Amino acid sequence: MLAPLTSQQSEFDGTASEFDQLWYQQLAESGYGLIQTSAATVEAGAIAFERQFGIHSDAHLPGLTKIATAIRNGGSLSAVQLHHGGHRAKPEVGGIPAPASGKTVPGIKAITIEEIERIRDSFIAAAKRAQLAGFNGVSVHGAFGWILSEFMSPHLNDRTDKYGGSLENRARFTIEVIEGIRKACGPDFQIGWRLSIERYGLRLEEMRDITAEVFDKELIDYLDLALWDSAQVVREGGFMGKTMLSIFTELPRKGVRLGVAGKIYSGQRAAELLNEGCDFVLIARAGILQRDFPFQVKANPMYQSPAMPVTADYLRRGGLSERFITTMRGWQTFVKPGS
Repeated sequence: MLAPLTSQQSEFDGTASEFDQLWYQQLAESGYGLIQTSAATVEAGAIAFERQFGIHSDAHLPGLTKIATAIRNGGSLSAVQLHHGGHRAKPEVGGIPAPASGKTVPGIKAITIEEIERIRDSFIAAAKRAQLAGFNGVSVHGAFGWILSEFMSPHLNDRTDKYGGSLENRARFTIEVIEGIRKACGPDFQIGWRLSIERYGLRLEEMRDITAEVFDKELIDYLDLALWDSAQVVREGGFMGKTMLSIFTELPRKGVRLGVAGKIYSGQRAAELLNEGCDFVLIARAGILQRDFPFQVKANPMYQSPAMPVTADYLRRGGLSERFITTMRGWQTFVKPGS
């Protein structure tokens, strides 16, 4: 699967640009089983970075439909990643911070229950829009401290209403979004969930518990476990010494599929993760370095991604727009300085 890749190459209103269209057209011909879009705003105020991809308006539908059609014609499944910046929504580009707690952003109150319900409904409306555009599904972004992850964190969520306190309450927002999408879009529309299990005040044991419940109830079709490194080992607590991945692969998952992202740069590493219990792997930076990573691995199971940093010219030859290259310059050690 191609992981959602932040490219910052859309138009300022979130409309898919010519650069988006060209990028997804190229990806559609690169052998992925499923291609996720970059994080797409479910509300105009959800924006967290400049030129973010959008799905909050019917005006986005023509561009979305072209992308879904290109991916389908290329033989891959497709999903839009649904995103809200939460307390990190960026006012400079039109974002409206929406913190779970009144202590997270100075001078900004915690969002009300009515606002939570509105944002929940915006996630659901965005999923319907993705379905209308012809996508096979959506991936709900519950990672990296964005709004759903933020609500899950006892560090960022000190609420005393039904969306705070116990794990059940802190997970309520996420569960309502997922269940609402299922009800609105039906059983044949795929629902993925991108989950991070560390940092941002998240508790590994709690993330395991809520995942076990989601698996048991088969609320989603696949879990996208977003690790910084797929080989990470737990350094403290009851799971100390185990890999973070193993804590989730050992859970009964019924009909749900489990995949992982995190420093997967070779065919050999991808195979190891399948042997460790994953149903699929998510290719992120390796797919930027070499757009058709799946074909490279198919031709040579020992394929290894190019060493970083790479030159900007190398990325241009690989199909990246200048906007995308500018974004990648922000990743330390990815683009060779001065190139």
